[in-house]
Amino acid sequence: MENSETMAVRKSTESAENYLETILMLKEKKGMVRSIDIVHQLDFSKPSVSHAVGLLKKSGHIVVDQDGWIELTESGLEIAKRIYERHLLISKWLVKLGIDPETAEEEACKIEHDISSHTFEVLKTHIEKDLAE
Repeated sequence: MENSETMAVRKSTESAENYLETILMLKEKKGMVRSIDIVHQLDFSKPSVSHAVGLLKKSGHIVVDQDGWIELTESGLEIAKRIYERHLLISKWLVKLGIDPETAEEEACKIEHDISSHTFEVLKTHIEKDLAE
């Protein structure tokens, strides 16, 4: 059983991963990303996003230029790509299994953070075979 400190760290990591994934998705969609884009995408308050952006800067996962444009660093991009790959694959698979797309998206968001790299790789091999059929 997890203690409250472990749960808080896991929740913090999940939150950072969600922000990084969102920045990557917005970058792919719009080309450039600012904090306000994240506010609109996640429907979070400006102060919440500002706080998270500050933490991501401090941890070295993003840089923000003088005009407020956000770029993922190498470490931030690596995390974002890993989470986004998990999200896309799991949501496609859940839809194929008969889950409606909206629910599949929500469930993929939960699953993508909680499985180990090894478990994901095993699932990925199975899912890719299943999706190819």
